[in-house]
Amino acid sequence: MQSSNKNYSATTEDYERLTRIVVAIVNTLAKLRKEFETALDLYIEDCLNDEDLLPEWLLTDNYQLEYELSTSALLHHLNCLLTLSTIARVSGINERKLRLYALEVCKPRSEKRKHIIDGIHQISKELESVA
Repeated sequence: MQSSNKNYSATTEDYERLTRIVVAIVNTLAKLRKEFETALDLYIEDCLNDEDLLPEWLLTDNYQLEYELSTSALLHHLNCLLTLSTIARVSGINERKLRLYALEVCKPRSEKRKHIIDGIHQISKELESVA
């Protein structure tokens, strides 16, 4: 899942086993999952109508969708709840660098992404402890 200009997008990543790419673009994460599932259902229906070959697992509903937020989508989604300065302080990553990640000017290495996610989890635990 990606974010761009206040929208979220999701695409299929199993290009080798699907004959077309499935894409959904909406303005909230909640809508994105629903729209992507609808797009996938339409993809399957179109393939069947066109007599395209589909993997058995897709025909028999023997799959589970997995969604992974990009770092920019994660920061965008949390923007109304947490400031970048709070995430920076807890994760140890410079706020300016976080802003570049949020804007997708650059992408963090996996180690940096883990620091961001660990920092967000730490904030979550702290919030839970006061409830």
